[in-house]
Amino acid sequence: MCVMNRNTVIFILLAIGVLCGCGGKTARPSVNDVYPKSKGVTRIVQYNVGVFSKELENSIPMVSAMMSEIGADALSLNELDSCTTRHGNYQLADFAEAIGGWEYRFSRAMPYAGGAYGVGITVPDKILDSFTIPLPKGNGTEPRACGVVETKRYVLATTHLDYKDMPSMVVQAKTINEALAVRYAKSKKPVFLAGDMNSTAGSDVLKELEKEWDVLSCGKNTFSAHNPYERIDFILALRNGAKYTLVGSDVPVKLQSGDVEVASDHLPIFVDVKL
Repeated sequence: MCVMNRNTVIFILLAIGVLCGCGGKTARPSVNDVYPKSKGVTRIVQYNVGVFSKELENSIPMVSAMMSEIGADALSLNELDSCTTRHGNYQLADFAEAIGGWEYRFSRAMPYAGGAYGVGITVPDKILDSFTIPLPKGNGTEPRACGVVETKRYVLATTHLDYKDMPSMVVQAKTINEALAVRYAKSKKPVFLAGDMNSTAGSDVLKELEKEWDVLSCGKNTFSAHNPYERIDFILALRNGAKYTLVGSDVPVKLQSGDVEVASDHLPIFVDVKL
């Protein structure tokens, strides 16, 4: 009988692990038992990442690791810089590469510091179509936008509404409703809207959105990351008759690969749906 010592066994196990990991894109199972993901579920995550620099110089590596840990399948990201003097890199492109070479679309809300500032979406699926809806500023603080991508199985929109002027925010919500409810009224694909709405449940903004959308995300608070006291990040589904099943929703805070209190000033929130 051949008896292998402990070091030999470890070497063989590591070699097997390397070989098994070299087959290109693979499934993204959740590795965090606190937030298990059922088979066949698509996990949509909304996260205001605070230009990846609220408390760290660059939180892209941490955030991408956290999103991989929870098994994210589609990401709506708010507060992104694109080649600004504040951050010289194309943040969404760098994040999409860090999480696995995913496809992505950036929607510019406004020019900023020699580049642009806005929102974005990144998914592992092929993006078939994408566009940006400029949102009226009104008496708000700055221009805002809604970015939309379409994949084979679903449509996902992301937005970040104004935070100061409620009438302007309601008009922004109405603009999103009018644009997407008309475009996808007869679509067989489910349409999801995720974003930092800067408004709580029961506000005029959410009442406006709920004329066309159902809120899917749970009632846990998402801001601030240090001391969550209000729920302002939401994920919704358009009432267009398309089939999907809501499996669950949560706000992940117990993560092995990163600290949600320093990654951003918001907490991520996800919904699990079967398409």
